Amino acid sequence: MNFKNQIEFLKELQRNNNKEWMDTNRKWYKEVRNEFIGWLDSMNTRLSVLDDEYYDTPGKKGINRINNNLMFHPNKPVYKDHFGAGFDKKPKTADFYFELGIDRCIFAGGLWRPEPKVLRSVRDAIDYDGEELQKILNKKSFKNLFGELYEDAKLTKSPKGFSNDHKHIELLRHKTFGVETTFSTEQTFNENFDEKLIEVYTEMLPFRRYLNKAITV
Repeated sequence: MNFKNQIEFLKELQRNNNKEWMDTNRKWYKEVRNEFIGWLDSMNTRLSVLDDEYYDTPGKKGINRINNNLMFHPNKPVYKDHFGAGFDKKPKTADFYFELGIDRCIFAGGLWRPEPKVLRSVRDAIDYDGEELQKILNKKSFKNLFGELYEDAKLTKSPKGFSNDHKHIELLRHKTFGVETTFSTEQTFNENFDEKLIEVYTEMLPFRRYLNKAITV
């Protein structure tokens, strides 16, 4: 799919980030949204054959709202500057997220600031077999694509129940277990962009499987 129509819409929306402009251009918005949903549907079908446990996520179910939540973020503009969607969106599992923005697109996945019970399960898994997670993170192709774990909230000391000299203390201190990689918006115009998404999804899959096993076992 060529995302130029979506990018052009987003650029104009950011120049006119208000309900009046959106109402006037509602037909255009529905056009680019439906095109995006159609692409999500096709990728959902392709990704489903890569994992026996893939959770079917049609485009209408995976796509995020373009409105910002002004109740919790009153200082944000009315509308976002990107189209976002999730694949393999089984509730309460590590996610896989795609974001198409004006300046870049993002692939991300994992657990973002999970609730204490879930976070404890991940830490217990690391305590039991953290070597397996470290092996995934250290894989050359994984590091080349994602680098390190996403730098978010992180403890300065050991979490409760774990010693400061634990062999996996650096992993245990994380509150978010996620990774991401970015591409320029121009790269989304390439004919092989769909293959890039599949490449990223496949590379991230062992990481997400480790987390899902930790929180479901």
